[in-house]
Amino acid sequence: MKGLEILENGFLEQVNNGSTTLSLLGRGEGIELMKQAFLKDTLIILFPGENDTVQEFYYVLEGQMEVEIDNDKRVLKAHDCFSAKNLDQEVYFTAKTDVTFLSISTAPTFHYMSDVIKELRKIGKAVEKKDRYTHKHSSRVAHYAVKTASKMKLRKEQTEGLLLASILHDIGKINIPEEILRKPGKLTNEEFDLMKTHPGEGAAMIRETPYADIADIIEQHHERVNGRGYPFGLKGDEILIEAKIIGVCDTFDAMTEDRAYRGAFSAEYAMAEINSLIGIQYDEEVVKAFEQVLKEEGKLDL
Repeated sequence: MKGLEILENGFLEQVNNGSTTLSLLGRGEGIELMKQAFLKDTLIILFPGENDTVQEFYYVLEGQMEVEIDNDKRVLKAHDCFSAKNLDQEVYFTAKTDVTFLSISTAPTFHYMSDVIKELRKIGKAVEKKDRYTHKHSSRVAHYAVKTASKMKLRKEQTEGLLLASILHDIGKINIPEEILRKPGKLTNEEFDLMKTHPGEGAAMIRETPYADIADIIEQHHERVNGRGYPFGLKGDEILIEAKIIGVCDTFDAMTEDRAYRGAFSAEYAMAEINSLIGIQYDEEVVKAFEQVLKEEGKLDL
């Protein structure tokens, strides 16, 4: 049924480190629902966040835990609730028994602990090892993309999805032979056709995980606004704004780093080339926001 999702196995993903078990129950629109289980005597810490708009809610399902607030010790038990927003210091809880609670966060954090994401990032690093010219490429693209999204005032959940998609955008290249990735000359039509499969391959990997919502971004990052991109030849607003951002950031980083077939171009040359392709390959709003980021970082003159 459209709009209804049933989770029969109890969780989307689970991480266990011995004393703690975290189960991701649901995620979407910048919100995560988790079930967290802690063994007796485990110390549970709530840390102040960098984003003071993030709010977290907790509902104790079973067990007891003790917290000291302003020199006053309190015991929380089943059906008690607490929430946190804009903390000014750490809050320490001690599990007096085995404890299980539900938590809802307005910012996704599970991916930092996710074994799935760790494995996907390993694939990304393996891709960069196959092609030494792309060392740390995805990290730089992610850096540029998030800053560009901030300039464009994208919604928080869009920026969070963009960050993850940027880091993983090239994982599909794991299936591209090294001799093609490292080829110093122009690719043949057959080699380029194989290279063009990497957005779809990467998206397919992501669709098999709890992070399937970013798969379309990865699949579209080589689409171009005039419809001459790949894999689908999408045009204009058919392309997700997150994919348009990655497309610009990806191109700039590729142009300003050494490649097997040429040396790096200057930031000025790369930006001039991207500007000349506004409305042809790249979205004007994205390009202008990205250019402002480069100026603020001192990579271009103001």
